[in-house]
Amino acid sequence: MKEPNVKDLKKYLQGMAKLPKAKYITSERLSRIIGIYPEVINENLSFFDPMIMMDYTFNLLELVPAIKKFVEDKEAKRTPTPKPVAVKKNEVNAYENYFDFIYKKLTYGGMIDRNVNLSDKDLKILKRLINEELANRKAKK
Repeated sequence: MKEPNVKDLKKYLQGMAKLPKAKYITSERLSRIIGIYPEVINENLSFFDPMIMMDYTFNLLELVPAIKKFVEDKEAKRTPTPKPVAVKKNEVNAYENYFDFIYKKLTYGGMIDRNVNLSDKDLKILKRLINEELANRKAKK
């Protein structure tokens, strides 16, 4: 059985939460609340208990703790994606051309410093400056 989608599981939990006093919720009842076919609900929740596929009167409230634990575990494992580095136009305009960038960032006392490590932002600025230089050379031809 394939793992269910966390987004779908959250939707199922929200649908079950709309009936807080209910002691018994079937996939039919849940499907009316959230608008998904009961067969799809049963297929996704069969990961937690395979008997759901055979018994359409299965009480889904029995699976709530297992579903919550599964969702928490998946969200704990998820690593946030780093935001892409944005380079503003005024940061690029601070340098006349790529020679100016190299002179200001990579030299120390007029000599090239081989120990300098450029950050991602610096590399993006250098890339933009190089692209501008290439565009200028194309325009001259």
